Amino acid sequence: MVARARRACLVALVVVALAFLFFEGPAMAESGTTAGVSAQRLREVRSFLRRVNKAPVTSIQSPDGDIIDCVPISKQPAFDHPLLKNHTIQMQPSYYPYGDSNIAPHPITQTWHQNGGKCPENTIPIRRTKEDDVLRASSVNWYGKKRPDDLQKFHPKSSATSGHQYAVASSPSGNYYGTEISVNLWKPTTESTNDFSLTQLWIVAGSYSNNDLNTIETGWQVYPYLYGDANPRLFIYWTRDAYRTTGCYNLMCSGFVQTNNQIAIGGTLSPQSVYGGTQYEITFLVWKDPNSGNWWLQLGGTNVGYWPSSIFTHLQKSASMVQCGGEVAPSENGQTSTQMGSGHFPREGFGKASYIRNIQYVDSSNYLRSANGLSLITPAPNCYNAQSGTSNSDWGTYVFYGGPGRNAKCP
Repeated sequence: MVARARRACLVALVVVALAFLFFEGPAMAESGTTAGVSAQRLREVRSFLRRVNKAPVTSIQSPDGDIIDCVPISKQPAFDHPLLKNHTIQMQPSYYPYGDSNIAPHPITQTWHQNGGKCPENTIPIRRTKEDDVLRASSVNWYGKKRPDDLQKFHPKSSATSGHQYAVASSPSGNYYGTEISVNLWKPTTESTNDFSLTQLWIVAGSYSNNDLNTIETGWQVYPYLYGDANPRLFIYWTRDAYRTTGCYNLMCSGFVQTNNQIAIGGTLSPQSVYGGTQYEITFLVWKDPNSGNWWLQLGGTNVGYWPSSIFTHLQKSASMVQCGGEVAPSENGQTSTQMGSGHFPREGFGKASYIRNIQYVDSSNYLRSANGLSLITPAPNCYNAQSGTSNSDWGTYVFYGGPGRNAKCP
């Protein structure tokens, strides 16, 4: 009788433990110290984690410490968006841009692929958000978003004295339906964990002055504050109201619909280029599907997913400008020793400086055209600079860009 009672108690304890794991799921991920964190903040963080971390079919441990959850495609964060409640997933673009697409001679991959990085069919890989990640943010509401004190700083046209620094190539105003670039990958150092350094493309419509700026952004970034390490990572971003209330990095909020089961947005990219040695490239292509109106993302020739047209205002029609280049954000206004790109000036050239080559845009007929008439935005050329090159058959339109930040001429 006693033995049966003990067995019953043991079974009950196991059931309770399993129920805890089921309901908490991946939300209660491994975390560091919570010393000094209020009970209220911990409750908010853990509630947020339960919402943002979707229950996976399986999970993959990456060598860089990430956990990649394979989430059913129909359960991804995109469908938490009120405009996407009854959205039908577009698994493939209806059309691709016509013309010659870029081919990277030394392509890169993602670190989690080293451990058999591929999720099952009909799932997508999502980098799991951990407790420590959210605790680094100023608040749960601003986790994964551009910080509120930095509004009016997150676009090259915003202000030359905003604290952020740019070395960017910008198209003339017009009607654009996408852009393609190939960039070499680096691992720039940041002065503080709150600094970031990135290379990206922007697809832009609307304006800051009316608070209706629409952007689509993608590239690679080093951002310890967001990711907890200094690895270069794939990122995406979007906004429809000049970063005020909409949009976020990666899949940290609803919006982007992922269709690919092998690319983890927010995942580490490798290998990085070697100064004076092998250059490793990644090609980004974003274009507007002529039929659905959705803005598709292709990475190295592989479709990743799309931004539905319905989440935008101006970009439901077309973009008015496309841009590409580097951006550095110091944690405090003023100069920083955070590197942009390779950390070397454009004049050092191939193998030493960062570059963006085969810069193209998509026109109204869905053709890729070489970008001409680009202007350079370099508010602090002694800190970070850009240099355009003569178009040629191998590199098309290209720029070298980057720099070390603080130096003798950049105090």
